Amino acid sequence: MGMRYLDDAQVGEPYPGNIMYNMLTGTPPEQKIVYGTGEGGINPINQILGQTLQSQGAILPEVQALSAGHYGGLNSILQGAYVDSQGLRQRPQKPTIFEYLRRHGGYSASDVWFVGNGIGGSIPLLNHSNHPDYGVSYGANFFAPTVTFHPECAEYLGNGKVYHPDNELAPMYQLKAFLDNTFEQYGGALQALGNTEEEKQSIKEFMDLMYEKTSNGTIALPPVADNGDLYTVGYACEVLQWFKPAFMCLNLTGVDTCHSDFTGYVKALHRADHAVGHLWDFIQNQIPDMAGNTTLIAIPECGRNDEPNSILDVNGWRAYDHSDANSHRIFSVVAGPNINPNNVIGSENSAFGMVSDAMLTAAEILGVDPGILLTSGNLAGGTQSWVGPLQQ
Repeated sequence: MGMRYLDDAQVGEPYPGNIMYNMLTGTPPEQKIVYGTGEGGINPINQILGQTLQSQGAILPEVQALSAGHYGGLNSILQGAYVDSQGLRQRPQKPTIFEYLRRHGGYSASDVWFVGNGIGGSIPLLNHSNHPDYGVSYGANFFAPTVTFHPECAEYLGNGKVYHPDNELAPMYQLKAFLDNTFEQYGGALQALGNTEEEKQSIKEFMDLMYEKTSNGTIALPPVADNGDLYTVGYACEVLQWFKPAFMCLNLTGVDTCHSDFTGYVKALHRADHAVGHLWDFIQNQIPDMAGNTTLIAIPECGRNDEPNSILDVNGWRAYDHSDANSHRIFSVVAGPNINPNNVIGSENSAFGMVSDAMLTAAEILGVDPGILLTSGNLAGGTQSWVGPLQQ
């Protein structure tokens, strides 16, 4: 957040500079360029946005994470709560932002999307909780495009059979019902998100189009697309353009490389910024219904340790894990309508907000009374909405 590039992280001569210049306002480094493209990362990726998100909206430079881990951190964002007992291969125990929006905001299934970069780490299980008052009927449609459109997957799914409605479709629905009902041994017939028949048909048409566009190389990818995060963002743009949903959670994971590869870490940070810049630019210039009517909240799940581990990368730079108090230090950038530009909320020496606030803020922006969530007993203590401060 301090834009100190290699100043604090590595020994030797300091190289200050901002490598995330779509989101954050600041001058790029003049030396030691290793985060771009080409041999050694010598070519920084061109800035997409004419104005940084920070200058268009608000920056919260010192926010408190609720977890020192990526999986726990993502869960805390989605649930707005501490999730110390949330294990892998488990549904969230407390309601998620998706469920709050659908139950209390009245949104339909195709209004709410969760786009993840892959299916590892039990990510597909996070689109709804097992909470008795919420659950699957209030969940989000989940989409992992780098898996769905992987060549091996495309071989089986891309040319799926189309059943004739007069004599073939009814038996297939009967088979589906039989398979769904086999879940009775686990507590009842398989429940569903509640996509209507019209929504299901729209999703089918969307998937057909995506296979076609993938084959033709016409997916709305960022100008540079050389890692999974960037491909994920390209498909997320397609979801937004087709469904124009009320809410989308987009999960990027490339920066987790820092455990053993600091060079790869700064490259992934640079690409995450490129991805977010492309996403915002696409919304404003390619989706008229969403331009000027969309709020973007960018926030990490956790930070990094104050001290490095013993692993050196190809440049001899030290790697960093995330387990100490410093890894609970994160930031957030928020841009959209009714947010005062160049708004700085808090400082490095005066923390403001927690990661759980992002969930409550999104819920309030989309019409959910924050009091309902705050009095539910499900949120982390001290959670607050940023709507007021963002407009001050």
